[in-house]
Amino acid sequence: MLSPEEQLHIIASGAAQIVPEAALLEKLKRGVPLNIKLGVDPTAPDIHLGHAVPLRKLRQFQDMGHQVTLIIGDGTALIGDPSGRNSTRPQLSREQIQENAQTYVDQAFKILDPEKTTLRYNSEWILDLDMEQLLKLLANFTVARILERDDFHNRYTSGQSISLHEFLYPVMQAYDSVVIKADVELGGTDQLFNLLAGRELMEKMGMEPQVCLTLPLLEGTDGVKKMSKSYGNYVGLTDTPSDMFGKIMSIPDELMVKYYRLASNESVEEIDRIEEGLANDSLHPNKVKRALARNIVAAYYDDAAAQEAEAAFDALFKNHEIPEDVPEFAADLTPNDEGLVYLAKLMADAGLANSAGEARRLIDGGGVKVNGEPLAPKTYNLAPQALQGAVIQAGKRRFCRLV
Repeated sequence: MLSPEEQLHIIASGAAQIVPEAALLEKLKRGVPLNIKLGVDPTAPDIHLGHAVPLRKLRQFQDMGHQVTLIIGDGTALIGDPSGRNSTRPQLSREQIQENAQTYVDQAFKILDPEKTTLRYNSEWILDLDMEQLLKLLANFTVARILERDDFHNRYTSGQSISLHEFLYPVMQAYDSVVIKADVELGGTDQLFNLLAGRELMEKMGMEPQVCLTLPLLEGTDGVKKMSKSYGNYVGLTDTPSDMFGKIMSIPDELMVKYYRLASNESVEEIDRIEEGLANDSLHPNKVKRALARNIVAAYYDDAAAQEAEAAFDALFKNHEIPEDVPEFAADLTPNDEGLVYLAKLMADAGLANSAGEARRLIDGGGVKVNGEPLAPKTYNLAPQALQGAVIQAGKRRFCRLV
């Protein structure tokens, strides 16, 4: 059994803030399982490693004997989380929310222990509030307090509109914590205001307030922007093992430790050792990155799939002499009326050829390969599936990975 201090060390690994940390230590010292809350709004069907960061932290709590309450915000999703937004989110239909929620739950349980997870839908209590209950709840908050939120403040001072229903979002998220009696709530750094609102509401209602734990945003494979499908820099939980392995191998070396802490299931003790080894040059970055890629693939599939993915990676990049640090290109793979993508123009856009005409001549001369396989002459159009994540080679030394 880990001591409270040992548990806190694991919990703090990769965390941005614990507010207040002393209160969490006191809760841990009681020696009883804590109720750890994460609320997610099913605004999109698929999740990636960035979405999975708080789920991995929940799993750490579970492995230490604590209980998790995963709240699917099918009620709050009707409002739309305004965090970090400079405009009002479009409202989703109940049908869209339910469909997204099921997909999200299926993927979340690739990480969470079902035996230690309570799944709740906040429409159970939010949509049942009558006007009297809602007014009493809203009386705990002031407009001035809500406008302290950076996104609301920025929109208000710049004259951008804020819909009245958006003010309800942090109130409803706070009410979730009251209903389930949360000991700790997790969220991204952009969620701190909402998490603190829950702490404040619990205090006002005579309850022991929750501890707020925020986690940083995970940069995508480009190493710059946050992981997002819209940026094409994501590693999806439903990616194939080979795609997942290859994408992890493409991240910048300086992000490896962060990926270990936020996206892998490696022990904190081992990650501490890896970080020290990279700092003093006793560990080779390539070996460390390969171990990271194997770990992440195995977490969503199994060890055998991870080994096969590494073998496929080596067959592609070593045997065909493709470099491992291939530059990436965010390609538009929207198919034409025939369901195909015009590769010649794509190559020109990616800088692999000076023009589409030159790209066609390269293809006709056998000088273009996709994932190490040469294209037959006149093969100017390919299915988008064949190009997603593919490595395009033009000549001997020009490469790019399509993302």
